[in-house]
Amino acid sequence: MANFAKPDGPRFSVDVYQNEYLPEGGSQVDAIVTVTASGGGTLGGAPAPGRPSAAVAVMVDCSGSMDYPPAKMRGAREATAAAIDTLRDGTRFAVIGGTHVAQEVYPGGGRLAVADATTREQAKQALRRLSAGGGTAIGTWLRLADRLLSAADVTIRHGILLTDGRNEHESPEELRATLDACAGRFTCDARGVGTDWDVKEVTGVASALLGTADIVADPAGLAADFTRMMETAMGKEVADVALRVWTPLGATLRFVKQVAPAVEDLTHRRTGAGPRAGDYPTGSWGDESRDYHLSVTVPPAGLGQEMLAARVSLVVPQPDGTVQNLGAQGLVRAVWTDDMAASTAMSPQVAHYTGQAELAQAIQQGIDLRKAGDFDGATAKLGRAVQLADASGNADTAKLLAKVVDVVDAATGTVRLKTRVTEADEMTLETRSTKTVRVKK
Repeated sequence: MANFAKPDGPRFSVDVYQNEYLPEGGSQVDAIVTVTASGGGTLGGAPAPGRPSAAVAVMVDCSGSMDYPPAKMRGAREATAAAIDTLRDGTRFAVIGGTHVAQEVYPGGGRLAVADATTREQAKQALRRLSAGGGTAIGTWLRLADRLLSAADVTIRHGILLTDGRNEHESPEELRATLDACAGRFTCDARGVGTDWDVKEVTGVASALLGTADIVADPAGLAADFTRMMETAMGKEVADVALRVWTPLGATLRFVKQVAPAVEDLTHRRTGAGPRAGDYPTGSWGDESRDYHLSVTVPPAGLGQEMLAARVSLVVPQPDGTVQNLGAQGLVRAVWTDDMAASTAMSPQVAHYTGQAELAQAIQQGIDLRKAGDFDGATAKLGRAVQLADASGNADTAKLLAKVVDVVDAATGTVRLKTRVTEADEMTLETRSTKTVRVKK
């Protein structure tokens, strides 16, 4: 394990969990890499003295559907006001109203406000004038947020996006182009209120911009959710942290996935970082811990030989094109042995997160099959999901699954599809399918 203390910020550490022993001819090496940032004074969302500056843009859906029922628009106004109250003094912020176009609600003029008692009150007054009408083009909201946030000389740039409907006024290609353009420029949490929005659109926004996604089926829950999101955003201290992975000549990195607190495949987000090294974006960090699964194919070697299969470090890009190495480093090893017990044992951490990744995939496939009318296929996939959730102790996911299937035997994955499932229950399961539980120590 290696540690690095960022001046006036958290201390980063890297721990590697693996079974490094391979049988003769073996070539696949798997490891769980735990990255922890601690000691930054941010636990519980409490601000610490001398904290780095941040800028936040809150994007509120103001399309016509937000008035049906009126509680949605009212809940959105109250939630945004609660988020504004959670901003610490000195934070730059803006509120954007989103329809088929994006409008500056506060402060306007292409500017960001600086949070204090006066600007918070002014922003809440501006929120009272929000009304619903028009269509939905989420990409326009994100592009305006990007323009506003990029103008601020701050450490952390973050967005919060709320929508209640489908992105009907721009093509999927237009939204994807916007997400590609905004990736790496700011992080964004996305929320769907009610049940008329598209899960894959909302989770796609959060995935591309390294934020969180969730459903708030009842508008009454928005204020508490927005407050938690803003507290988390205020706890971030280091932006644009990348996981740098080096592999030796002849080795191939099969994949890099975040596996806790949620599954997120980072493999295709690699950017080159010199000979045999690549950087994988992880976004902004406060006091927190995340787990990553690395899988490497190495050239087979003789019995008793060992090699470094991968070296993992943390870096932060700098404005001048260089990177700041955070010093924390972890080593993934490969050792060839004829001890069958050693070479066939699976690391508990690797086994656990392999199951969690399969759990997320089984839920998503099961829901897609159910929507397509393939009830036998859906039953098989959701039954496997129940079995995996039970085996790994993922109680939250097990409860969500029990609202979609009747569980006959969790241990064997024997289930029956429920004949009546509320849209909210199905969307909640789909939206939260990638959330994982940490491995039991």
